Amino acid sequence: MEREYRAKEAGMRTHFLVALGSTLFMILSQYGFDDVINASPNISMDPSRIASQVVTGIGFIGAGTIILQKHVVKGLTTAAGLWVTSAIGLTCGTGLYSLATAATLLVLICLELFNLLLLHFGHRNINLAFRTETQQQALDILQQFGEEGIEFDNYDMRQHHNHGHEEFVVDVELRVKRKEYQQHILQIIRRLDGVRIDNIE
Repeated sequence: MEREYRAKEAGMRTHFLVALGSTLFMILSQYGFDDVINASPNISMDPSRIASQVVTGIGFIGAGTIILQKHVVKGLTTAAGLWVTSAIGLTCGTGLYSLATAATLLVLICLELFNLLLLHFGHRNINLAFRTETQQQALDILQQFGEEGIEFDNYDMRQHHNHGHEEFVVDVELRVKRKEYQQHILQIIRRLDGVRIDNIE
């Protein structure tokens, strides 16, 4: 549900299915072959083998939620959430409900409480691409960012000819405090009035 209301890549249904599938695999691993073992006492089976394959298989689903967009990796938290959800499902399948409940509470603390802490102390990145008519105008904008405490390590500026008209295209990754994230985005848009914004995210 936490991933769902934050509009992340994998929401409530995905996590529900992962947990349910992991639980069923664990139950099947432990009790699904009792009749075979009872019929043939000489046969021995390892109940952890199916569970170990779940751990491997969940990596494919997790990898599908991770994307690389403009040098920024997204979806890692969701992938990790799916991974731990499968572990909780396997734990339920073994009947260790207290451990599964404790793990679920720890996951919620990680996602919610840590998110509140990061909101006040962490940083977020803003990927910005804009165009100016002169190189000096672009440098002035970047200088204003630095003066107002908006950090960036480097930027890419290239000259572009558009139907005989010269433009300077700037790509920069800005780093701002999370609690001021939305405020800074609005400030950036206001500051770039008259300048063409190609992308801001």
